[in-house]
Amino acid sequence: MKRNILLGTVLLAAGSLLAADLKDEVTSAGKQLASKDNYSWKQTTANAGGNGGGGGFGGGASQGKTDKAGLVWVSREGRDGATIESVRKGEKGAVKGQDGWQSLEELRANAGGGGGGGGGRGGFMGMMMRNFKAPAVQAQDLAAAAKELKKDGDVVEGDLTEDGAKAQLSFGGRPGGNGPEISGAKGSVKFWLKDGVIAKYELKVKGTISFNGNDRDVDRTTTVEIKDVGTTKIELSDEAKKKLE
Repeated sequence: MKRNILLGTVLLAAGSLLAADLKDEVTSAGKQLASKDNYSWKQTTANAGGNGGGGGFGGGASQGKTDKAGLVWVSREGRDGATIESVRKGEKGAVKGQDGWQSLEELRANAGGGGGGGGGRGGFMGMMMRNFKAPAVQAQDLAAAAKELKKDGDVVEGDLTEDGAKAQLSFGGRPGGNGPEISGAKGSVKFWLKDGVIAKYELKVKGTISFNGNDRDVDRTTTVEIKDVGTTKIELSDEAKKKLE
């Protein structure tokens, strides 16, 4: 009996060490990607729990680019078929909507005014851009939020903690720090590694989000594919550059 207990303890400790090593491996792969001069990515999000299909609550597709200087560019499909562009560098950022480029400060100032593109989707994109993390950083956060990770070849995967799943369902919270109420949160994450660098990752989260007492079920899958590492170029218009000054 004592031998079985001892063996079980040893196996449990070995499993814990392996899980920790895998978190370190994914974190290192994220840091390796961040250290590259530049890279691009494609993100697709499908939500089976809200309105169905690929759209739904938080659904859609986007693409992005980042460079070593810290410039980030993101282009996202709007519900009406329009494309919304966003850029950020450090604390400065801007979003291009129907009314042209507006800085994050302008969007924030206009958010309650009902005009100028500050509210609605432009305001929502402004909030997302303020809280945005490039894939190299987000992958590290997701690894830290996992309960434990398992590896099969170049794929590392595991379930998220409840707090980790809640954080992903909240979209970073609302301005002012007042996030939605979330219940039944659960999720999982999967990473594809190539030559010690993050090549792709997939996030699945489920739960119920309550906005002002209105419940909405979310069952969302987000896939991010990294590409054009070392060859990505970001070209901004003069108008966009001025918003970053």
